[in-house]
Amino acid sequence: MESEFIKLTENVNEIKGLIRTLNETLVQIEKRLSRLEKVDSIEHRVAVNQIDLSDIKEAIERIENTHNNQIQHINRRLDSHLVKIARTEEELFMLKSK
Repeated sequence: MESEFIKLTENVNEIKGLIRTLNETLVQIEKRLSRLEKVDSIEHRVAVNQIDLSDIKEAIERIENTHNNQIQHINRRLDSHLVKIARTEEELFMLKSK
């Protein structure tokens, strides 16, 4: 009976040791998982930032195209006004020379 009690105590102690080892392993796994979560979070932020940067780039390109179109329109209007002014100056010069 006493030998069975000693074996039972040894088994209990062995189970306690296994539980401690399991707890330590779980702690290590939790640390690794938290690092992975951080990596996933960083990757997510990078992906989101890339999308944001792409959206900003596209918006800037649209603005540039719009401004370029407006500038081209203004340049055409200025050119037509310059042509009108040149014709008017030519007419004035011709009237003065008569």
